[in-house]
Order: sequence, then structure tokens, then C-alpha cells
Amino acid sequence: MKLVSWNVNGVRACINKGFIEILDALNADIVCLQETKAQPDQIDISKDLYPYQYAYSAVRKGYSGTMILSRIEPLSVSYGLGIDEHDNEGRVITAEFKDHYLVTVYTPNSGDGLKRLDYRMEWDKVFSQYIRSLNKPVLICGDLNVANEEIDIKNPKTNRRNAGFTDEERESFKTNLLPYVKDSFRTMYPDKVQYSWWSYRFNARKNNAGWRIDYWLVSPDLMDLVSDSKILTDIYGSDHCPIELDINL
Repeated sequence: MKLVSWNVNGVRACINKGFIEILDALNADIVCLQETKAQPDQIDISKDLYPYQYAYSAVRKGYSGTMILSRIEPLSVSYGLGIDEHDNEGRVITAEFKDHYLVTVYTPNSGDGLKRLDYRMEWDKVFSQYIRSLNKPVLICGDLNVANEEIDIKNPKTNRRNAGFTDEERESFKTNLLPYVKDSFRTMYPDKVQYSWWSYRFNARKNNAGWRIDYWLVSPDLMDLVSDSKILTDIYGSDHCPIELDINL
């Protein structure tokens, strides 16, 4: 199976930048999107391309949001974490399949001045509890808004107190997720320097001054089935690029 995850930073804007053609060329079995910034009736993707489509939008219009596009019908689909205070921003969709769950997530950003850092710390704990409550192995994909190690960011020293690279966020990632799932890219490529997000400022993408904040996280039981984990840096249309997981399910 070929699985793709992509923070599109506005699916309607991305469609105007060739998104449908990119989807067609990628030819993935399942595509997970984050930061769709749209209500379900505003997203026009042909059912011929992906017959099973599940969108979860934020209450606040034009903000956050996730989506799953699949050629395989899930056994069930659920939205959110089951806790009202965390479920008004459309950040988590879970699709159940016979032998595993697929979870797409758009983790909250700690924001300018780290004004949401405390909320982010609480979110990480609740999300971890949710993942551990699932009764099958899990594949987690999405924008987790954290660069785990210095190798995952171009300028670690100057970004030490910026959202996505604080000591608190990195420690939370290690404590709340990595004991239970494997970072598939880093497991396969321990020394590879590659990024998945670049600021729109300062010609960051042209200069490859990026961050690796998009992940395919895999239950240890499934990691042996992974044949590759890729960052598709040659695909444009967002400030993030897609990431791909090839797995023998």
C-alpha cells in the first residue's frame, strides 16, 4: 500500500495550484490531508479519484481541519478525541481497517510567543492517551508541529525557543508518542537530512532552510512491514511537501 500525508495549508488554494493533478500522479491508496481550512461542502475532489472521503472541519471557518481520501472502504471512521474542549478545531480523524487504525492529526501549534504552549502540552497528553486506547496497531500521520531532534531543523540554535522546537515540545513528543510508535523516516534513515516544511519568508524553500515536522509514526508491530518512508520534496503547492509511507499491508 502507498499512503500519503500532506499539510496542504488550504485545500482550496492547493487545488488552484495543481493539487488534483498531483493526486492523480501520486496514485496513492490513501491520502491524508491536514490544515484543509474548509468546510466539507467547499471541498471538490472527484469520487472517481477517491470514492471514500471523510472531512473534519473546525468550528471556526477557514481554520485547521483534516481529511482522509481513500480507495479502500474503512470498517469505521471517527472524528476527534471524544473530549469537547479538544474537538472544535477538526484536528483528528481515525479510520479503522481490519488489522490496524489509521489516524491523521494536525497537532496544535504553540503559536507566536508560545501563547498556546500550555494547551499544546495538554493536547499531547490527551492525544497519547487516545492512541493508547486503540485496540489495534496504529499508523499515525500528519503535521505534528515539532522537529524532534537537531537533525530535523536547519538552524537549531536560533530556533531553540520558537514554536515547534522548544525543549518542552520535543520532550513531550519523546514522552507521549515515541514510547508507543516508531518515527518511520528516522528509523529507516537515521542520518538523513531532509525537511517537510519551509517558511514562506526569506526564500526558505529555495535555500532549504526547513523543518521536518510531518511524520508517519508506526506501531512497532507494523514497522517490519514498512518498505520505505519518503519526504517528497519535489512536490509544491503548499509550504509543506507530502510524505509517503510504503507498507505491505
